[in-house]
Amino acid sequence: MDKIKMSTPLVEMDGDEMTRILWKWIKEILITPYVELNTEYYDLGLENREKTKDQVTFDSAEATKKYGVAVKCATITPNAARMPEYHLSEMWKSPNGTIRAILDGTVFRTPILVKGITPYIPTWTKPITIARHAYGDVYKNTEMQVHGGKAELVYTDKEGKEIRQLIYDFKDENGIIQGLHNRDNSIAGFARACFNYALDQKQDLWFATKDTISKQYDHRFKDIFAEIFENEYKAKFEEAGIEYFYTLIDDAVARVIRSNGGYIWACKNYDGDVMSDMVSTAYGSLAMMTSVLVSPTGIYEYEAAHGTVQRHYYKYLKGEETSTNSVATIFAWSGALRKRGELDNIPELMAYADKLEKATIQTIEDGIMTGDLYLISKLENKKKVNSREFLDEINKRLSNLMN
Repeated sequence: MDKIKMSTPLVEMDGDEMTRILWKWIKEILITPYVELNTEYYDLGLENREKTKDQVTFDSAEATKKYGVAVKCATITPNAARMPEYHLSEMWKSPNGTIRAILDGTVFRTPILVKGITPYIPTWTKPITIARHAYGDVYKNTEMQVHGGKAELVYTDKEGKEIRQLIYDFKDENGIIQGLHNRDNSIAGFARACFNYALDQKQDLWFATKDTISKQYDHRFKDIFAEIFENEYKAKFEEAGIEYFYTLIDDAVARVIRSNGGYIWACKNYDGDVMSDMVSTAYGSLAMMTSVLVSPTGIYEYEAAHGTVQRHYYKYLKGEETSTNSVATIFAWSGALRKRGELDNIPELMAYADKLEKATIQTIEDGIMTGDLYLISKLENKKKVNSREFLDEINKRLSNLMN
C-alpha cells in the first residue's frame, strides 16, 4: 500500500515525560506506516525550552499561524520542585498559555465515549464540549491584602480624566481586594471561535455568564456575543440547522445535568476551567478528553487535555512496566491530520484519521485497554495491557481497516 502524501506541513510540538515516550511510539506504530508524515518539528520539552530561553515556544506558535494546523504533546509547566530537577534558570510559563495568547485561541474540550464506560450522569449519551475563553479574569488579576482603609476602583481615560468608584470602606477591618479585566477584542475573538467551531461541528452552542449580578462585566460578554451572532452568524446557523442561545450560568448547570449532551457549552475563563474538569470526570477519565485550540481566524492546534503523566514516566525510567492511556494523544494526531486533509483537500488523509479513531475505540470496546480504563470499564472479559501493547493492538485493527 502506498503511503498517504501530505502537501502542507503540520506543526509538530513535542513534549515531556511519559507523553513524550507515547508520542514517539504513536508515530512509529500508528502513523508513519500509513502516512508520509510532513511536519515542521519543534521540541517543547522543558530541557529545550531552557536551552532556547523559551524562544522555541514562541517560534512554534508563529509556525502554527503560518501553516494553520498544529499537534501538541503534553508539556511541563514548571513549579519550584522542577527548578533543580531540570536545572532551570527561570520558572518558564505554561507553553499552552503562551500559545493561546499568540493565537488568541479558545480551548474546546470534548470527551471520547466508548462502550463499557458509563458516565456518572447516565443521561449523558452524547459528548458535551466545553469552550473555554483563555484570556483575562482571575488569571490576569491584580490582588492584595488590606489592613483597614478605603478601596477604590480608579480609571484614568486617554485625556487624563479620572473616574473613581468606591469598592469598599474597610475602616479598621482587614480584608482582600481583587481587580479583573478583559478586552473587547478578546471577547469578540472568543465569540467568533465558538460560532465557527459550532458550524464546523454542526452542533448547538450555549453561552452562559452571570449578567444579572455582574451588570457591566459579564453583561459585556453577553452583548458582544449577541451582536456578533446577529450580524455575522444568524443566517449561517439557520442554514446549518443549529441553535445559539444565552442563559445564566446557574441555569446552564441545571440544564446540562438534565441533558443528553451533544452540544458546545461556552464559558468564561474560570467557569470553563472548573466545568471542563467536572465534565471530564463525570464522563469517566481526563485521559479520554480531546483539547482543540481554535483561533478566530480558523487556526487549529490539537492536544490531549491531560498532563505529562509524571508518575508513569518515573516508573518507565526505572525499567518498570507502565499501562498509560494514550487515547487523547492519538486523537490529537487524528484531529490534526483530519483538519490538514480537509484544508488541503486530501480525502485519503481524512479517511485515515477516521479509521485511526475507529480502531482505537474498537480496541477498547473489544475489551483491551490500559489500567485506568480497566478499573472503570463494565465490559466482561476485559484485559489490561501495557502502554506499547495497547498501541500494537490498535494497529492490528487499523491495519485491517486500511486494507
